[in-house]
Amino acid sequence: MTNKKSFDEWLQEGLDLNFCGPAICYPHDGLPLTIQEEQEFDDGGDPCIHILRLYEDEETKLAVEENHSPSVWRATNSNFKL
Repeated sequence: MTNKKSFDEWLQEGLDLNFCGPAICYPHDGLPLTIQEEQEFDDGGDPCIHILRLYEDEETKLAVEENHSPSVWRATNSNFKL
């Protein structure tokens, strides 16, 4: 028997365990950075900031994967199934 969770339950678990922050909108809210990361960018550095895209439905997921190859190869290179 599998323990299926709703998206909200899954996200709340991630928030409770400090694995993630709340869903934000990058174009409207900006990239969530620490002051140090922001300063590194300002100084010409290139910190890697990992972002998870939240899909509202499977159609959007497939459209993103078709248009954004890193959304596929980052998963497959890490042995995740899409």
